[in-house]
Amino acid sequence: MKANVYFTRALTPEAVVKLYHALGVQLPGKVAVKVHSGEKGNQNFLRPEFWKPMVDEVRGTVVECNTAYGDAASGVRDHTQAHLQLLEEHGWTKYFEVDLMDAEGPDVVWPIPGGKVLKENHLGKNIENYDSMLVLAHFKGHPMGGYGGALKQLAIGCASSRGKALIHSAGKTDDRFQTWEQHASKVVFPEAMADAAMSVAEHFKGRIAYINVMKNLSVDCDCCAVAEDPCMKDIGILASLDPVAIDQACIDLVVNSDDPGKEHFLHRVNSRNGIHTIEAAADLGFGSRDYELIEL
Repeated sequence: MKANVYFTRALTPEAVVKLYHALGVQLPGKVAVKVHSGEKGNQNFLRPEFWKPMVDEVRGTVVECNTAYGDAASGVRDHTQAHLQLLEEHGWTKYFEVDLMDAEGPDVVWPIPGGKVLKENHLGKNIENYDSMLVLAHFKGHPMGGYGGALKQLAIGCASSRGKALIHSAGKTDDRFQTWEQHASKVVFPEAMADAAMSVAEHFKGRIAYINVMKNLSVDCDCCAVAEDPCMKDIGILASLDPVAIDQACIDLVVNSDDPGKEHFLHRVNSRNGIHTIEAAADLGFGSRDYELIEL
């Protein structure tokens, strides 16, 4: 069966809530709301004010994890104290209960049966405190993954600092001070992303939903302290219960756009073999590239 992906060209906080209701689900218990909090200096991330009605709707807790830069010049979110300070500076703690899930160790380690590259995923231990998850993704480019959407939020987004290093190195090291690129090719890194994403999707199976916002379409991620300005006009908001379908639908909307900036965006995606993350995730069987786009 085709996965349903709901779409609106409206780009408002109210439209996010409308799409969530279109999914026909009610996330149970304590809800983890995965966002990207935005690196210090980044101009493109989606602000807490934009997400507030949606987070309030599910009475959720905003969750994040530390990064794994290993380079102080890359940003400040790789250390708990600085990350917590930035969450306050960016306004997240003003509006929401915020949980930096790997602020205190040890990590939890989830096995990945059938993983293509990874045999286990290392996550912030607090993820196990939640009954369900709402994945709020800002769809945009990414320096290493080509693009960032729902699958990236599941994978790198939920991994601890050491878990991020494990994914970026395609399972070779959890030491964030190692050089990742020497380990991770444009094939195994996307597959490691898919493996890690699967572990989170399966953990919350039946209790997880995804929303992607195609706004501020830069080729760079919100993790970049100095990001390139958007190269395309905003497109809209998508919602689905299938993380593979929603990311595929976003890519297709870019491909089918008449925006001249799409060539620059797609060069970033294709030069990093970003589509292979979607291919690998579909092959692992926790989502489908076959979908029906339902415009509201």
